Amino acid sequence: MKYDTLFTPFKIGSLEVKNRIVMSAMGNLMANRDGTYSEAEIAYFEERAKGGTGLILVGQGYLTADLGQGVLGHYWDHHHMVPTARALTERCHAYGCKVITQLSCGTGRNANEIHGKPPYSASEVPWVWDPKVKCHALTLEEIEVIMKQWEYSAKLVKDAGFDGIEVHAHVGYLIDQFLSPIWNKREDEYGGTPEKRARFATDILDAIHRGAGDDFPVIFRLSMDHLIPGGRTLEDSIPILKVLEEHGVDAFDLDAGCYETVKYVYPPMYMGEASMEFVCETARKATSKPIMNAGSHTPESAVRMIECGHADFAIFGRQLIAEPELGKKLLEGRPEDVRPCMRCNEECIGRILRYRSKLSCAVNPAAGEETAMRLIKTSSPKNVVVIGGGPGGMEAARALAIKGHKVTLFEKNVLGGTLNAPATAEFKIQIRKLIEYYKVQLKKLGVEVHENTELKIDDPILESCDNIIVATGSVPLVPPIPGVDGENVLGVVDAHLKPELVTGNDLVVCGGGMSGCDFALEAMTALKKNSATVIEMRQDVAMDVIYLNSMALKDCMKDAGVKVRTNCKVQKIDEQGVWVINENGEEELIAGDQVISAFGQKPDRSMVDQVREKFFNKAQFIGDCQKAAKSGDAIRGGFYAALAID
Repeated sequence: MKYDTLFTPFKIGSLEVKNRIVMSAMGNLMANRDGTYSEAEIAYFEERAKGGTGLILVGQGYLTADLGQGVLGHYWDHHHMVPTARALTERCHAYGCKVITQLSCGTGRNANEIHGKPPYSASEVPWVWDPKVKCHALTLEEIEVIMKQWEYSAKLVKDAGFDGIEVHAHVGYLIDQFLSPIWNKREDEYGGTPEKRARFATDILDAIHRGAGDDFPVIFRLSMDHLIPGGRTLEDSIPILKVLEEHGVDAFDLDAGCYETVKYVYPPMYMGEASMEFVCETARKATSKPIMNAGSHTPESAVRMIECGHADFAIFGRQLIAEPELGKKLLEGRPEDVRPCMRCNEECIGRILRYRSKLSCAVNPAAGEETAMRLIKTSSPKNVVVIGGGPGGMEAARALAIKGHKVTLFEKNVLGGTLNAPATAEFKIQIRKLIEYYKVQLKKLGVEVHENTELKIDDPILESCDNIIVATGSVPLVPPIPGVDGENVLGVVDAHLKPELVTGNDLVVCGGGMSGCDFALEAMTALKKNSATVIEMRQDVAMDVIYLNSMALKDCMKDAGVKVRTNCKVQKIDEQGVWVINENGEEELIAGDQVISAFGQKPDRSMVDQVREKFFNKAQFIGDCQKAAKSGDAIRGGFYAALAID
């Protein structure tokens, strides 16, 4: 595919952007505690600018810490913001990349925490996380103070060298709450009619122009369709776009969803690519201004979207976390070198939500640590053996080869290991792309790969090499349940890899983790089975998946007709199906003509203990052979193992 379309310049107001590749504004939790930019954050954005991005939208910019409501972000309420911000903009400008900061007057009713007082909102509506808590409706006096702050912050942003401002008004945040009758119940000059509900937004635009000047580019980020009952629809958004354009908006960043439909805020793999492009066609009819669109775009979907005229810029978020050199590699005709994002959400937003830690990436562990975790060429190359060609082993081999070591990799089956199993599902096409990416990189880097080769502990290469990395992965967990080895039982890995073995039409899947749920979904969609029932002994399925993903997965399962039985413990399997002790403590048959065993994985220690005993001083053990975990953990382990070998 040709990517020339992505490398044509385009203007946003008076600002010319060198290409159509835009980095989305995303929270990263890298800010210093006083709201200034940390060196790690500056290096993070600089890496993407150097990698060929045309425009970077910098996220988590708040007018004040108070309006940020506890978020660790950037607070544009004092001139102390300018020095580090100028370092960021100038270091990105050095590579011809434009930089626009996103500004927000807060999340309003979506605030993650309450710090001694209720969240702000347009009206006294319920807090998202606890409907019993009512929000504080901003007074006219408070709104006036906010508008003065917009004016002051806009001037600071311009002084800091930014090329424009993006107004954060999507996913139901405070500005969106004023725009939407579902949350705006006011009867004063800021509510009651569509024109009055838009006044909060237009007052903000006027304040920005007073502070930064009429020629300072302004982008408005808006959720065109909330996708909830009573929320804004595509048709409802048309007059809003027209009003905003009249008030000096230079471009629109358009998407869909809100916190009640959070899968659109952080689209997981189950939603596919270009999941929010559908808003663009309506918007194109309503405005003459440039349109930007996000939503799990690939380079291919971006080209198609721009060429068909739906949008003028493609916004990449997690893909640019995974691959900082996206623009450079596409421009140089090397799409095979683009590291694909798995859309797993595990180490970007997942890390932020789980640990309140700055983001990283499942496939790019150096994200957020661009300076500290560089792969530096070694002055003393080693001979390194990697045992296992799953994600951890492939990443270790790739990183070691970049550092200049001689790497020999042994895989007893084929490259990809157990990662090949979930990659069969169409909604996990990005995993297939990741496996292919690794195959290409290992070949280009000269890694000696031996597939279908099981290494033995007495192989001379283990004695002669300088270092060993054991990444033998995991094997299926088979509990001692009567009938688990019956002819009508098939392991979930084999079910993925050899669909011809899935001969039943009414399937019962034992195990409601991600693997079992994914296969049940695949069985009903791709394999076109009559029925699939997932049995889980815990109170819910997909509990090993972060909730952002599990919500989408369960929605997809429901839509596909997958049946779910929770609080059911498997007792035995026979030719009729699976016998369980159900939620009422009673024995029950869940009938099916084939049973899929998806009880989980356990470490494959076939080489671990032997290598540990014989070659402990030169061996490292990574990934599932230590503890069954996610592919991102294995990749991180492989990367760290390579860093540790000088």
